[in-house]
This record gives sequence, structure tokens and C-alpha cells, in this order.
Amino acid sequence: MTAYIIRRLLLVIPTLLGIMLINFAVIQIVPGGPVEQMIAQMTGTAVESTARFSGGGEGENLNSISISDSSNFDSKYRGAQGLGPDIIKEIEEMYGMNRPAHIRFFGMLKDYLTFDFGESFFRDQKVISLVLDKMPVSISLGLWTTLLVYLVSIPLGIRKAIRDGSQFDITSSTIITIGYAIPNFLFAVILIVFFAGGRYYNIFPLRGLVSENFDELNILLKIKDYFWHLTLPLLAMLVSGFAGLTFLTKNSFLDQISQQYVMTARAKGLSENKVLYGHVFRNAMLIVIAGFPSSFIGILFSSSLFIEVIFSLDGLGLLGYEAALTRDYPVIFATLYFFSLLGLIMGILGDIMYSIIDPRIDFESRDN
Repeated sequence: MTAYIIRRLLLVIPTLLGIMLINFAVIQIVPGGPVEQMIAQMTGTAVESTARFSGGGEGENLNSISISDSSNFDSKYRGAQGLGPDIIKEIEEMYGMNRPAHIRFFGMLKDYLTFDFGESFFRDQKVISLVLDKMPVSISLGLWTTLLVYLVSIPLGIRKAIRDGSQFDITSSTIITIGYAIPNFLFAVILIVFFAGGRYYNIFPLRGLVSENFDELNILLKIKDYFWHLTLPLLAMLVSGFAGLTFLTKNSFLDQISQQYVMTARAKGLSENKVLYGHVFRNAMLIVIAGFPSSFIGILFSSSLFIEVIFSLDGLGLLGYEAALTRDYPVIFATLYFFSLLGLIMGILGDIMYSIIDPRIDFESRDN
């Protein structure tokens, strides 16, 4: 197993390199880069929601660039009419866009090896500080969602397998399927309308993960306040998360129940609970429990972005969304790098969990 883990870790390097290369190439051809954002700010054509400057940063340099040269010239940037070539050149140097793309890419890789993500274009803060500051919110949201999905889906899936074809099985499948069909962002809006002061009740807060006076509260009130804010975001993420794991658990149990060793155990006179939870459970739960890291990453990737934006949760999803709007390249690449690296590591952890839960699985012999 050690040799297999080492090989998987070594494969992380070319995989991560390929992901970053593709993302870098795609972002380069997307219009409206940081230079265009600055030009729009200087010419007064920027949309306010996509040109937010937090605490200064590169935005402070607006005052240091003169627009006295209003001569027109052919520019590769949209909206640059009225700005002289010297001004455009100064803006390009400000963001490092005056260097060829391949030079910028290899320079980025060199810095990323030491986790040096540079500084945000539009925030007066280092990117690594931004990522570390926002990470607890996203991790918290993804982890609680994954845990709750497992706590509900596994017992429900087992119950559905035991009562396969019954009215309970049909009804629960219908409800789960309907919940799965509702997009989590739509369900989040419904929750806001009904329970966050939208139209009916004002029970839960609409913004943030904690209250403004959170630091003044004692430990019990802090826990209460935290889960009070977390209730609606979690419900919005949970509604579509039950289906896959519930049906996976059910089908895994049904597959194991039909195996020969189950019939042998029943023939020996073992009780039904002893057969189901003493023999079937371990084998049926192999694929379910070992898939926990992958499920966590899937929930973090697919759900957190919309939920963080809707509920104004200051996490990595919201950070990446705002960075994409403002073309804040250092933040965009840092969040992509983090999510990609986390996904690859979680994949390795999933394989390790497989071998721990069932020692009969040998990844090294499979590779050979």
C-alpha cells in the first residue's frame, strides 16, 4: 500500500500541472481582464458590482495614473479610447500583463511550489491570507452537510432495502427524487422567502455565519448563534444531497442480501438483525463509507458556491465568484489550485479508506 500511495502522490504533480495549464489558457482568452477592469474604472464605464476595491490594493493606483494624454491610438483593449499608450503600458506593468503568457505561467508555477500566491489585484491583502481567512467557512459548510447527509441517508437507505417495494420505499423514493430535482439555489430562495423575512416569517438570519456580537457571547450562546445562522444554508444544501447516497446505500444492501453468505448465515439460525448488521452492513457500507472524501469534495464544489453567494457567507465560493467578476487573476488561480489539490488528496484518502475498511482490497496487486 505504501508504494501505491507514493505513486498516487507523484501523479498529483502532472495532474495538477495539467489542470492549472488548462485553466490558465482558458482565462487568458476570456475578455474583460484586469487591465480592462482598470481602464473601465478610469474612463467611468465600469459596473459598480464588478469593480469592488476592498481596502485599497491596486485600486489606490488609480490616483497615481494620469489621463492627461487623451490621444487616440489602436489598442487591443476595449474601452481604451482616449488613453495614451504610456498609460496602457503602465497599467499592464501594474498587473504584470506586459510579459508573455508563457513567462507568466511558469513564474506562477514557481511561486506556487512555495505556496506564494502573490497579492490580490483589487484587495490590499496577500492571496494566501484571503484563502486561509475564507477557508473555515467553506470547510465548515461542506463538512456539516456531508456528515448530515451520511447520518440520514445511510439509515434511510438500509430501511428502504429491508422494505424494498413497500409503500414506505415508494413514498420515500418519490420525496427524495423530487428533492433531488429542485436546484439547491432555488430551494435556498424558497427558504429565504418563508423563514428569513422574505414574506412570511423572520426566524433565521439572512446573512453571515455568526452575529455581529459573536465575540461577546459565552460558549453556549456562540454555539447556538453559529447553528442558528447555519440552519438555512445547510437545509438548502441537504435537500438535493440525500438522493445519491440513499439509493447507493439501498442498492448496496440489496446486492449483499442476495449473496450466498447471507443465505448461509440465515440457514445457521442467526437472527435477522445479526445477519443484516453483523454481516451485511460491513460489506454493503464499504463503497459508501470509503466514498466520504469524494462526497465531501463534491458537495464543496457543486453546492457551496451558490449557497455562499445567496446567504452572503464569506467563504472560498464567494471569494472565487467575486474574483471571477473582477478578473482578479491571483485569487482565481489560488482558489482553483486549492480546490484541485484538495480534490486530488481526498481521492487518495478515499483509496486508503477502502483498504482500511476491507483489508482484502490490494491496490498494488491491481496495478500489477
